[in-house]
Amino acid sequence: MSFQAYLDNIEEKTGMTPREFIALADERGYDADTKAGVILDWLKTDYDLGRGHGMALVHVIKKGPEIDAKFVGSDSVHRDESRTLWLDGKASNPN
Repeated sequence: MSFQAYLDNIEEKTGMTPREFIALADERGYDADTKAGVILDWLKTDYDLGRGHGMALVHVIKKGPEIDAKFVGSDSVHRDESRTLWLDGKASNPN
């Protein structure tokens, strides 16, 4: 499953866009220096998100929307069509 598909599934499950999760993480003081486990615990407790979906959000919270070029157009498990993840909701995604 691509990173983008994980983010879209999170939105379907929670009704919240990745950008909304980033804002909530910021309010909690979570940033690039926050351990992934801390963020995963929060996402599991408050939103019942498992590790795979949680790690997709950990990525955008800690590193932003850019993903490594090796995942673009490859045949890897997490392949995406673009290096930039869409964070503003799947309905508004121009792709």
